[in-house]
Amino acid sequence: MSRQDLVDIIATKTGLTKADATRALDAALEGITEGLKKEGKVTFVGFGTFSAKKRPARSGINPLTKETISIPAKTVASFKAGSKLKDALN
Repeated sequence: MSRQDLVDIIATKTGLTKADATRALDAALEGITEGLKKEGKVTFVGFGTFSAKKRPARSGINPLTKETISIPAKTVASFKAGSKLKDALN
């Protein structure tokens, strides 16, 4: 599903215009991003939990040159599906 498909579904189910649905989707995504930055976790009961996880620095190997390289630490987003979402997919 593309972003536009999701905007179309929001507009249809809520009666909003496509422009309003786009703004609503943008606001929701921005809220999730801000929540991850500030608190490290955003939970939607039944749907799932977005969380920010820290990956430590590590060493790796460049497959072309076989040289050891340093991979810096970073924070990545992860998602764990909730019970209602899991049940809906079965």
